[in-house]
Amino acid sequence: MFSQKLQQAFNEQINHEMASSYLYLSMAAYAHSMNLPGFAHWLELQYKEEQGHAMKLYKFVNERGGKVELFPIAQPPLDFKSPSHLFEEVLGHERKITGLINKLYETAMKEKDYAAQVLLHWFIEEQVEEEAAASEILETIRMAGEKGHALIMMDRQLARRGMN
Repeated sequence: MFSQKLQQAFNEQINHEMASSYLYLSMAAYAHSMNLPGFAHWLELQYKEEQGHAMKLYKFVNERGGKVELFPIAQPPLDFKSPSHLFEEVLGHERKITGLINKLYETAMKEKDYAAQVLLHWFIEEQVEEEAAASEILETIRMAGEKGHALIMMDRQLARRGMN
């Protein structure tokens, strides 16, 4: 049975995933304003991916006979100091989400909800990938610098995400 406590925790995580989506869309808008269409493309794909995560949780709650409750989403930041600051925020945010997923998994364990634990294994693996990708981009920006040809090359590299 899907416990009330776990249902509430899943609803909160749906909200976090939708807020993540909104954050990445705001970050993409910032990248566009800085004439970095490759950065914007990467962030727009991230926006869509986070919506997919929310919908995966949404579907699970409904399949378990629970009730989805949607909560308000706060306005995300509009401006970032630089491309490196932007990806520092991405990495920090992904680390925050990892912590929330881990907490949700702990709740599923305490509630002895094995189906939720199986689903959350996927999210745990996904967060490893999310943090690694953000960290790699951030380190590349730091090594290359934030001006000139290196930034243009980085922008072009990010534009290729999803074209494989």
